[in-house]
Amino acid sequence: MNPSPQRILDRIAAPADLKRLADAELEQLASEMRQALIDVVGRRSAHFASNLGVVELCLALHLSFDFAHDRLIWDTGHQIYPHKLLTGRADRLHTIRTRGGLMGYPNPVESPFDLFMTGHAGCAPSTALGLKAGDDLVGQSDRRAVAVIGDGALPSGIVFESFNHSGGLKKNLLVVLNDNKMSICPRVGGMGDYLDRARMSSTFNDWNKKVKSVLPSIPLVGEHAERWLQQFKDAIKASLHQGMLFEELGLVYLGPIDGHDLRLLRDYLERVKEMEGPVLLHVLTNKGHGFAPAVKDPVKFHAPAPFQVEDSGEAVLPLKTSSSRAYTDCVSESLHELCREMPSMAVITAAMCEGNKLQRIREDYPSQFFDVGICESHAVAFAAGMAKAGARPVVDIYSTFLQRSFDQIFQEVSLQNLPVVFCLDRAGLVGADGPTHHGTYDVAYMRIFPNMVVMAPGDARDVAPMLRFALAHNSPVAIRYPRANLETIEREIQPIELGTAEILEWETDGMLLAYGAMVPVAIRAADRLRERHGLRVGVVNARFAKPIDQALVQKVLSECGFVLTIEEGVLAGGFGAAVLETACDLGLPTTHLRRLGLPDRFILHAERDEQLAEVGLDVDGVVQAALTLERETNPRGKTAMAGRKSSLLPSAGRAS
Repeated sequence: MNPSPQRILDRIAAPADLKRLADAELEQLASEMRQALIDVVGRRSAHFASNLGVVELCLALHLSFDFAHDRLIWDTGHQIYPHKLLTGRADRLHTIRTRGGLMGYPNPVESPFDLFMTGHAGCAPSTALGLKAGDDLVGQSDRRAVAVIGDGALPSGIVFESFNHSGGLKKNLLVVLNDNKMSICPRVGGMGDYLDRARMSSTFNDWNKKVKSVLPSIPLVGEHAERWLQQFKDAIKASLHQGMLFEELGLVYLGPIDGHDLRLLRDYLERVKEMEGPVLLHVLTNKGHGFAPAVKDPVKFHAPAPFQVEDSGEAVLPLKTSSSRAYTDCVSESLHELCREMPSMAVITAAMCEGNKLQRIREDYPSQFFDVGICESHAVAFAAGMAKAGARPVVDIYSTFLQRSFDQIFQEVSLQNLPVVFCLDRAGLVGADGPTHHGTYDVAYMRIFPNMVVMAPGDARDVAPMLRFALAHNSPVAIRYPRANLETIEREIQPIELGTAEILEWETDGMLLAYGAMVPVAIRAADRLRERHGLRVGVVNARFAKPIDQALVQKVLSECGFVLTIEEGVLAGGFGAAVLETACDLGLPTTHLRRLGLPDRFILHAERDEQLAEVGLDVDGVVQAALTLERETNPRGKTAMAGRKSSLLPSAGRAS
């Protein structure tokens, strides 16, 4: 039996190895790279369609430039897998998005070919321009700078800020516009329409080449011919709608060209290397290229669950789906119901309709649904305008992405005291997406704004009442919830009242003050502390980080042996900090108070349960923290009074 031939991919230890391959071998390599991507997603959920779409583009870039010396930034970064395959990491691709394995985004720790850890869209042209300006400043002007940005990210405000600056600086910068007619969802807005017109028009540069070939026969010479040609070019480009926007900003526009034609890509990239000033190369690709199911449904195959390919290669077996309901499901269902009840309510998202599970709202209430594209700052300012007009807008955005609208939260919402509701999805640790996507700062940055109410549901039964409370409140409200399955605490639920916590169980040995998704964890920890260690520890569902429940803080610090705050967010400025500040303001002792939350470092990619265990926010971690605190506050080793009765309030319950 003959051994199977070695893959070409196995011979690529670095991009320099590509230079030894013939055209036919490069085409074979592209096929092998796609198969490697299919193999990975057969094992675990990973970004898929976007990576399939840039295989030829990635090959062409590494063939045309030397990125051991030149600079390359992949915007957003979830399409980084082909780049990792070509930069010495093919043998580790199977570890991607797992604890200790490759990151699903660029990571400078992994490779010198990854310059920035990118995870948010739109910043690559700015950072690439900065690299070029910095290289020129320190005497390394021979280094070229390239940014690859998708059409979904193109409308982001920072992109046009960088284009404006590029046109003024006139640095040698290449921006590759990877146009696949998609963000994660289909793109929206006028910029998409503009690019579609470019797709349908004749390629300007092919026309330009023909004009130059016949120029000698035109009976004009010298300066007059050159001026006439330029005016004619501008008129044609304006009539075709092709590239004029970029040209007016000072970038030379090339394209659009076929992003899956490796020879054509290399030809254009070699041409760009000879040009001076900023250039935008418009490349047309298909998201999911080379795998028919992903081309047919790129949204479903953006980051699918593991699947298998049938022998025909033309279809896949049904994707595995979880039967568990997540917090995102509960929020979206509640918003859908509220849209029916409140015609003045609007739901706004920033290109994350699928991620936030807002499809039913988009379909059933189209006049109340607004997808603004990857433009979070605009989303918040837009919501402020709606609120000022008397509507009740809900801004539904991942916590990590809402950070991009910090100034608009301040100026347009908080300063005006407008009733905008912020639904912060993916708050806390998000698992395999890692540090670029963790929603760990929202409590800290939302708490600082006057007029802002900051809340978090402790379980499924808190979600709908909190949304109703928020939409009835006449000031801005932020509600955070995790990327996690719903849990339900069986209890006689207490109504949502501004700044009032929910006491689930009152005990005086110690109290666990839990915020948001940490409430069920705290309940299980309290059970273990009682059953295994004889400590009677109570639990509070804090509900509010602002305004804090001052009466509760005074009661627990005055009457309980120890107090432990628990939150899935940064400690600096977080819920525990709010408790400490309140204690200070009330003149209360805090020697028996400790805070449990995220440490002052970035948490790497892993499964969410692994991350929670790593930072001590699982049941074991909470139990250990409580026992340590009890020993510190009870140095003589006295344990809880065995005969002490628990004060089990009517609202007490257990997580299920």
